[in-house]
Amino acid sequence: MTLLEVRGLATAFEDDHGAARAVDGVSFTLEAGQVLGLVGESGCGKSVTALSLMRLVPLPGRVVAGEVLLEGRELLALPEREMRRLRGPGMAMIFQEPMTSLNPVLRVGSQIAEAVRIHGGVGRRAAWDRAVELLGEVGIPEPATRARDYPHQLSGGMRQRVMIAMAISCSPKVLIADEPTTALDVTIQAEILDLLRALRERHRMAVLLITHDLGVVAEQADAVAIMYAGRIVEYANVFEIFDRPLHPYTQALFRSMPSLGGRRERLEAIGGQVPDPFHLPSGCAFRDRCPRAVAMCATAVPPLVEKVADHRAACIRVEEFPRDPA
Repeated sequence: MTLLEVRGLATAFEDDHGAARAVDGVSFTLEAGQVLGLVGESGCGKSVTALSLMRLVPLPGRVVAGEVLLEGRELLALPEREMRRLRGPGMAMIFQEPMTSLNPVLRVGSQIAEAVRIHGGVGRRAAWDRAVELLGEVGIPEPATRARDYPHQLSGGMRQRVMIAMAISCSPKVLIADEPTTALDVTIQAEILDLLRALRERHRMAVLLITHDLGVVAEQADAVAIMYAGRIVEYANVFEIFDRPLHPYTQALFRSMPSLGGRRERLEAIGGQVPDPFHLPSGCAFRDRCPRAVAMCATAVPPLVEKVADHRAACIRVEEFPRDPA
């Protein structure tokens, strides 16, 4: 069952220099219980995509085109009051940095209980008890005691667990996890990812997992969307992406990853940087960094089309060169 369908989503930011589309024509679907990995370098538009789905894009940004359908209901057309009711039970988000998302002067239990009260229609005592229960569910020891702590009294991993508890407090149908393991050590990262997997299976949530870490994607995702300069440039199931990446950008991401097998003297770096959305090059936005670019790459933006069965890529030269194995 398709829970979330995104069609042609575009989000723009305006300043004195004009308008820049940080998200430009993004489309994807999420099924119940499915994990979609949204992958790309910093500045590619991943977090803006997530904020656009939640209708939380900060000014001067605004969604300028597209549709976001949650169980067939168009979210971008809802009045703000209805959208506030939907955030939580319909769609929830784990934000990237807990210390900037949690209120530093409120106990963590109170912050979780507030969401339960607003969306669950229960009293203060019941909401507090539910907050303690949720802290236990996400693996925080002595949850009744920890519920009375302030964010600065918790470790980074425990703060992330608090954010997850808050996000699942209303049993959302769709969970957006924006870089949920950023700034955590490897052991804690693994614990957080195991927790997200267990919660997804238990609650049958669909998950949009935003990350730049292809290792996390390999472990967690069912499907993968590779994003560059505000657009999805490759989209397929996780096995197909890792077995035979089609787009030169995806291939470059894989070549920049360390590997446990074989020897490699030096990892490859992708030359240059993600272009400024106010000054995108003509045609393919990746062409200035692409070793396979030709003059034709500057003439038009390549569409995201199916190149092989259930595997889409936005590159005019896919058919001309052999596919690199991941």
